[in-house]
Amino acid sequence: MEKYFKFLLIVFMFLFIACGNDASINDTSRTDSIDTASKVVLKVGATPNPHARILENIKDDLASDGIELEIIEFSDYVLPNLSLDDGSIDANFYQHQPYLDKMKEDKNLKLDSIAKVHIEPLGFYSRVIKNIDDIKDKAQIAIPNDPSNSGRALILLHNNGIIKLKDPNNLYSTELDIVENPKNIKIKQLEAAMLPKIFSDLDGAVINGNYALQAGLSSKDAVFLEDSRSPYANILVVRSSDIDNPNLLKLKEKLLSPKTKNFIDEQYKGEIISVF
Repeated sequence: MEKYFKFLLIVFMFLFIACGNDASINDTSRTDSIDTASKVVLKVGATPNPHARILENIKDDLASDGIELEIIEFSDYVLPNLSLDDGSIDANFYQHQPYLDKMKEDKNLKLDSIAKVHIEPLGFYSRVIKNIDDIKDKAQIAIPNDPSNSGRALILLHNNGIIKLKDPNNLYSTELDIVENPKNIKIKQLEAAMLPKIFSDLDGAVINGNYALQAGLSSKDAVFLEDSRSPYANILVVRSSDIDNPNLLKLKEKLLSPKTKNFIDEQYKGEIISVF
């Protein structure tokens, strides 16, 4: 009988220890579940270069503050704003204020800028033209086809004496606003991302800085460029309801940090210019 009771005691102790271990595992599992649920993930849309690279540079800094930065790359100018407005992403970083303003008006988007980061000078690139005087009569020049960047390109052509606009301060100038075209330039409007791929087939093209960088073009390759006085600073954009979101404000803080400024200066050497 005594051996029987000892046996029962051993079985009871074994079950008690096993249950205790299970409880411990369950507790750990529960803690892991809580940690996962409370993890902050920010999805930010960006064009690859320089925007995605600039964001990559601050990923670790945000991680140290408990924020995982997920960079969603886009190759066009329309989807990042639509994706932000519908909640697919939390912010985007790829555009300037005039472009945002126009798209907000056209698409009724509730988006706002919370930071100005850098300027990407728009430039005129050509394989055959080395200076402005080389531009021939009836030359074919391509410009971006979205309203704000086409106006910006026309202003650049105006400022360099190729055409004359009715109002060069109108950021949304169109070809209808050209009042003088002494060389009868033929202007072709094409998607901005396509311009680096086709400008060799034309006399030249006005190309956005980010697409020029992606194509391996340097500002030194441009016949002429915008300068640092350009009003087209690239901005961090969020939904209007999120302008006070602390996680997005932390993203803003890291983007406007000395680390970001140094990264831009060292990596791009004047190809893009920080504005903070």
